[in-house]
Amino acid sequence: MRAAGLLVARTLDLLAEQALPGRTTLELDGLAECFIRDHGGTPSFPEVPGYRHTLCTSVNEQVVHGIPGPLVLREGDLLSIDCGAIVAGWHGDAAISLVVGGDAAARPFDLRLAQVTRDALWAGIAALRVDERLYAVGEAVEASIEAAARADGRPYGIVEDYVGHGIGRHMHEEPQIFNYAVRDRGPLVRAGFVGAIEPMVCLGSARTRVLDDEWTVVTEDGSRAAHWEHTVAVRDGGLWVLTALDGGAGRLGELGVAYAPVREEEANQPGESSESAVKDLE
Repeated sequence: MRAAGLLVARTLDLLAEQALPGRTTLELDGLAECFIRDHGGTPSFPEVPGYRHTLCTSVNEQVVHGIPGPLVLREGDLLSIDCGAIVAGWHGDAAISLVVGGDAAARPFDLRLAQVTRDALWAGIAALRVDERLYAVGEAVEASIEAAARADGRPYGIVEDYVGHGIGRHMHEEPQIFNYAVRDRGPLVRAGFVGAIEPMVCLGSARTRVLDDEWTVVTEDGSRAAHWEHTVAVRDGGLWVLTALDGGAGRLGELGVAYAPVREEEANQPGESSESAVKDLE
Protein backbone atom coordinates (compact mmCIF):
# COMPACT_ATOMS: atom_id res chain seq x y z
CA MET A 1 0.00 0.00 0.00
CA ARG A 2 2.95 2.34 0.50
CA ALA A 3 3.84 1.82 -3.16
CA ALA A 4 0.31 2.77 -4.21
CA GLY A 5 0.30 5.71 -1.80
CA LEU A 6 3.61 7.03 -3.09
CA LEU A 7 2.38 6.80 -6.66
CA VAL A 8 -0.71 8.83 -5.76
CA ALA A 9 1.44 11.39 -3.93
CA ARG A 10 3.80 11.77 -6.86
CA THR A 11 0.88 12.09 -9.28
CA LEU A 12 -0.72 14.85 -7.21
CA ASP A 13 2.66 16.58 -6.95
CA LEU A 14 2.86 16.61 -10.75
CA LEU A 15 -0.70 17.86 -11.13
CA ALA A 16 -0.14 20.69 -8.66
CA GLU A 17 2.58 21.96 -11.02
CA GLN A 18 0.51 21.40 -14.16
CA ALA A 19 -2.80 22.91 -13.01
CA LEU A 20 -2.24 26.08 -15.01
CA PRO A 21 -4.63 28.70 -16.41
CA GLY A 22 -5.82 27.67 -19.87
CA ARG A 23 -5.48 23.94 -19.23
CA THR A 24 -8.59 21.76 -19.16
CA THR A 25 -9.46 19.34 -16.40
CA LEU A 26 -9.49 16.55 -19.01
CA GLU A 27 -5.86 17.35 -19.87
CA LEU A 28 -4.97 16.94 -16.19
CA ASP A 29 -6.78 13.62 -16.20
CA GLY A 30 -4.72 12.43 -19.17
CA LEU A 31 -1.48 13.48 -17.48
CA ALA A 32 -2.44 11.57 -14.36
CA GLU A 33 -3.36 8.39 -16.21
CA CYS A 34 -0.11 8.38 -18.18
CA PHE A 35 1.99 9.01 -15.08
CA ILE A 36 0.31 6.26 -13.07
CA ARG A 37 0.57 3.69 -15.87
CA ASP A 38 4.15 4.68 -16.72
CA HIS A 39 5.13 3.98 -13.12
CA GLY A 40 3.64 0.51 -12.90
CA GLY A 41 0.21 1.31 -11.49
CA THR A 42 -3.36 1.50 -12.70
CA PRO A 43 -5.98 4.15 -11.86
CA SER A 44 -8.41 3.18 -9.09
CA PHE A 45 -11.44 5.25 -10.01
CA PRO A 46 -12.46 3.37 -13.19
CA GLU A 47 -13.19 0.42 -10.89
CA VAL A 48 -16.18 2.39 -9.56
CA PRO A 49 -19.18 1.33 -11.68
CA GLY A 50 -20.08 4.01 -14.23
CA TYR A 51 -16.91 6.07 -13.80
CA ARG A 52 -14.12 6.01 -16.39
CA HIS A 53 -11.68 8.77 -15.44
CA THR A 54 -8.45 8.71 -13.44
CA LEU A 55 -9.25 11.82 -11.38
CA CYS A 56 -12.11 13.72 -9.87
CA THR A 57 -11.54 17.43 -10.54
CA SER A 58 -13.84 19.76 -8.60
CA VAL A 59 -13.69 23.49 -9.34
CA ASN A 60 -14.89 26.34 -7.12
CA GLU A 61 -18.44 25.48 -5.94
CA GLN A 62 -17.93 21.81 -6.88
CA VAL A 63 -17.27 19.86 -3.70
CA VAL A 64 -16.31 16.39 -4.91
CA HIS A 65 -16.68 13.91 -7.81
CA GLY A 66 -16.23 16.54 -10.51
CA ILE A 67 -15.81 14.81 -13.87
CA PRO A 68 -12.76 15.86 -15.93
CA GLY A 69 -13.82 17.45 -19.20
CA PRO A 70 -13.52 20.52 -21.42
CA LEU A 71 -13.70 22.99 -18.52
CA VAL A 72 -10.83 25.47 -18.96
CA LEU A 73 -9.12 26.41 -15.72
CA ARG A 74 -8.87 30.12 -14.97
CA GLU A 75 -6.45 31.98 -12.75
CA GLY A 76 -7.87 32.12 -9.25
CA ASP A 77 -10.03 28.99 -9.55
CA LEU A 78 -10.10 26.82 -6.44
CA LEU A 79 -9.40 23.29 -7.68
CA SER A 80 -9.68 20.04 -5.70
CA ILE A 81 -8.04 16.97 -7.24
CA ASP A 82 -8.88 13.48 -5.97
CA CYS A 83 -6.69 10.62 -7.19
CA GLY A 84 -6.46 6.88 -6.61
CA ALA A 85 -3.99 4.26 -7.86
CA ILE A 86 -3.46 0.51 -7.58
CA VAL A 87 -0.07 -1.17 -7.27
CA ALA A 88 0.22 -4.96 -6.92
CA GLY A 89 -3.48 -5.18 -6.05
CA TRP A 90 -3.42 -2.54 -3.28
CA HIS A 91 -4.99 0.93 -3.36
CA GLY A 92 -3.91 4.44 -2.42
CA ASP A 93 -6.30 7.42 -2.31
CA ALA A 94 -5.64 11.11 -1.65
CA ALA A 95 -6.90 14.59 -2.52
CA ILE A 96 -5.49 18.12 -2.53
CA SER A 97 -6.93 21.61 -3.00
CA LEU A 98 -5.02 24.41 -4.72
CA VAL A 99 -5.53 27.74 -6.42
CA VAL A 100 -4.90 27.82 -10.17
CA GLY A 101 -2.13 30.32 -10.86
CA GLY A 102 -0.67 30.00 -7.37
CA ASP A 103 -1.32 31.69 -4.06
CA ALA A 104 -0.70 35.14 -5.53
CA ALA A 105 -3.76 34.68 -7.76
CA ALA A 106 -5.99 33.50 -4.92
CA ARG A 107 -8.79 35.16 -3.04
CA PRO A 108 -7.71 35.30 0.63
CA PHE A 109 -10.85 33.44 1.73
CA ASP A 110 -10.03 30.59 -0.67
CA LEU A 111 -6.51 30.20 0.66
CA ARG A 112 -7.82 30.18 4.20
CA LEU A 113 -10.50 27.62 3.32
CA ALA A 114 -7.89 25.28 1.85
CA GLN A 115 -5.71 25.71 4.93
CA VAL A 116 -8.60 25.13 7.35
CA THR A 117 -9.57 21.94 5.49
CA ARG A 118 -5.99 20.65 5.40
CA ASP A 119 -5.48 21.40 9.10
CA ALA A 120 -8.70 19.54 9.88
CA LEU A 121 -7.46 16.53 7.90
CA TRP A 122 -4.28 16.38 9.99
CA ALA A 123 -6.24 16.85 13.21
CA GLY A 124 -8.30 13.82 12.21
CA ILE A 125 -5.18 11.83 11.34
CA ALA A 126 -3.65 12.66 14.72
CA ALA A 127 -6.74 11.21 16.45
CA LEU A 128 -6.13 7.76 14.91
CA ARG A 129 -4.46 5.40 17.35
CA VAL A 130 -4.54 1.81 18.52
CA ASP A 131 -7.32 1.09 21.06
CA GLU A 132 -9.02 4.44 20.37
CA ARG A 133 -12.54 4.64 18.94
CA LEU A 134 -12.57 5.36 15.22
CA TYR A 135 -15.11 8.15 15.39
CA ALA A 136 -12.69 10.22 17.45
CA VAL A 137 -11.39 11.16 13.99
CA GLY A 138 -14.60 13.02 13.15
CA GLU A 139 -14.65 14.71 16.54
CA ALA A 140 -11.13 16.02 15.96
CA VAL A 141 -11.93 17.17 12.42
CA GLU A 142 -15.00 19.09 13.58
CA ALA A 143 -13.19 20.60 16.57
CA SER A 144 -10.41 21.86 14.29
CA ILE A 145 -12.86 23.47 11.88
CA GLU A 146 -14.91 25.04 14.66
CA ALA A 147 -11.75 26.50 16.22
CA ALA A 148 -10.86 28.03 12.85
CA ALA A 149 -14.37 29.44 12.53
CA ARG A 150 -14.07 31.13 15.92
CA ALA A 151 -10.64 32.51 15.07
CA ASP A 152 -11.80 33.80 11.68
CA GLY A 153 -15.17 35.09 12.84
CA ARG A 154 -17.00 33.21 10.09
CA PRO A 155 -18.76 29.85 9.83
CA TYR A 156 -17.38 27.00 7.76
CA GLY A 157 -19.75 24.36 6.44
CA ILE A 158 -18.71 20.75 7.12
CA VAL A 159 -20.07 18.47 4.40
CA GLU A 160 -21.72 15.44 6.00
CA ASP A 161 -23.06 13.60 2.95
CA TYR A 162 -19.64 12.21 1.92
CA VAL A 163 -17.23 10.55 4.30
CA GLY A 164 -13.93 8.69 4.53
CA HIS A 165 -13.56 4.94 4.38
CA GLY A 166 -11.43 1.89 4.93
CA ILE A 167 -9.12 1.02 2.05
CA GLY A 168 -7.00 -1.96 1.01
CA ARG A 169 -7.63 -4.48 -1.75
CA HIS A 170 -10.59 -2.27 -2.69
CA MET A 171 -10.67 1.52 -2.75
CA HIS A 172 -13.86 1.78 -0.68
CA GLU A 173 -14.09 -0.62 2.24
CA GLU A 174 -15.86 -0.61 5.58
CA PRO A 175 -15.91 1.09 7.98
CA GLN A 176 -17.00 4.61 7.15
CA ILE A 177 -14.90 7.37 8.72
CA PHE A 178 -17.00 10.41 9.54
CA ASN A 179 -15.64 13.94 9.06
CA TYR A 180 -17.73 15.29 11.93
CA ALA A 181 -18.75 14.33 15.45
CA VAL A 182 -21.43 11.67 15.86
CA ARG A 183 -23.07 10.24 18.96
CA ASP A 184 -21.75 6.70 18.38
CA ARG A 185 -18.07 6.25 19.26
CA GLY A 186 -17.57 3.69 16.51
CA PRO A 187 -15.42 0.57 16.29
CA LEU A 188 -12.13 0.18 18.15
CA VAL A 189 -9.03 0.82 16.05
CA ARG A 190 -6.56 -2.06 15.85
CA ALA A 191 -2.97 -2.12 14.62
CA GLY A 192 -2.89 -2.71 10.89
CA PHE A 193 -6.03 -0.71 10.11
CA VAL A 194 -5.75 1.54 7.04
CA GLY A 195 -8.25 4.28 6.33
CA ALA A 196 -8.78 7.26 4.04
CA ILE A 197 -9.68 10.43 5.91
CA GLU A 198 -11.17 13.19 3.73
CA PRO A 199 -12.86 16.30 5.13
CA MET A 200 -14.73 18.59 2.73
CA VAL A 201 -15.41 22.13 3.91
CA CYS A 202 -17.38 25.04 2.38
CA LEU A 203 -17.16 28.81 2.72
CA GLY A 204 -20.94 28.90 3.14
CA SER A 205 -23.65 26.37 3.81
CA ALA A 206 -22.76 22.68 3.82
CA ARG A 207 -25.90 21.81 1.88
CA THR A 208 -25.09 20.14 -1.44
CA ARG A 209 -26.79 18.75 -4.53
CA VAL A 210 -25.72 16.46 -7.38
CA LEU A 211 -25.68 17.78 -10.95
CA ASP A 212 -27.47 16.12 -13.86
CA ASP A 213 -24.28 14.18 -14.73
CA GLU A 214 -25.12 12.14 -11.58
CA TRP A 215 -21.58 12.59 -10.20
CA THR A 216 -20.59 16.20 -9.61
CA VAL A 217 -21.51 17.45 -6.13
CA VAL A 218 -21.91 21.24 -5.76
CA THR A 219 -22.80 23.58 -2.90
CA GLU A 220 -26.42 24.68 -3.00
CA ASP A 221 -25.54 28.31 -2.28
CA GLY A 222 -22.69 28.48 -4.81
CA SER A 223 -20.01 28.94 -2.16
CA ARG A 224 -16.56 27.49 -2.74
CA ALA A 225 -15.39 24.22 -1.25
CA ALA A 226 -12.11 22.47 -0.46
CA HIS A 227 -11.24 18.76 -0.10
CA TRP A 228 -8.14 17.13 1.38
CA GLU A 229 -7.50 13.43 1.87
CA HIS A 230 -4.78 10.99 2.93
CA THR A 231 -4.55 7.22 3.26
CA VAL A 232 -3.22 6.39 6.73
CA ALA A 233 -1.95 3.16 8.29
CA VAL A 234 -2.22 2.62 12.05
CA ARG A 235 0.67 0.77 13.70
CA ASP A 236 1.40 -0.21 17.29
CA GLY A 237 4.15 2.42 17.36
CA GLY A 238 2.28 5.24 15.65
CA LEU A 239 1.06 6.25 12.19
CA TRP A 240 2.28 6.01 8.61
CA VAL A 241 0.65 8.39 6.13
CA LEU A 242 0.94 6.28 3.01
CA THR A 243 0.01 9.04 0.55
CA ALA A 244 2.45 11.63 1.93
CA LEU A 245 5.86 11.76 0.26
CA ASP A 246 7.59 11.84 3.65
CA GLY A 247 5.18 9.30 5.14
CA GLY A 248 3.75 12.09 7.28
CA ALA A 249 6.92 12.39 9.38
CA GLY A 250 7.04 16.19 9.28
CA ARG A 251 3.45 17.03 10.15
CA LEU A 252 3.06 14.16 12.61
CA GLY A 253 6.13 15.43 14.44
CA GLU A 254 4.60 18.90 14.69
CA LEU A 255 1.45 17.36 16.16
CA GLY A 256 3.36 15.22 18.64
CA VAL A 257 2.27 11.96 17.00
CA ALA A 258 4.71 9.08 16.55
CA TYR A 259 5.79 8.30 12.99
CA ALA A 260 5.90 4.53 12.48
CA PRO A 261 6.78 3.33 8.98
CA VAL A 262 7.31 -0.33 8.18
CA ARG A 263 11.08 -0.83 8.12
CA GLU A 264 12.74 -2.92 5.45
CA GLU A 265 13.57 -5.67 7.92
CA GLU A 266 9.88 -5.90 8.93
CA ALA A 267 8.46 -5.93 5.44
CA ASN A 268 6.87 -9.08 4.08
CA GLN A 269 6.32 -8.01 0.49
CA PRO A 270 3.84 -10.01 -1.59
CA GLY A 271 6.02 -9.76 -4.67
CA GLU A 272 9.01 -8.08 -6.23
CA SER A 273 6.82 -5.69 -8.24
CA SER A 274 5.51 -4.06 -5.07
CA GLU A 275 8.95 -3.79 -3.47
CA SER A 276 10.57 -2.35 -6.58
CA ALA A 277 7.75 0.17 -6.99
CA VAL A 278 8.41 1.56 -3.51
CA LYS A 279 12.14 1.88 -4.18
CA ASP A 280 11.57 3.52 -7.56
CA LEU A 281 9.11 6.07 -6.20
CA GLU A 282 11.09 6.92 -3.09
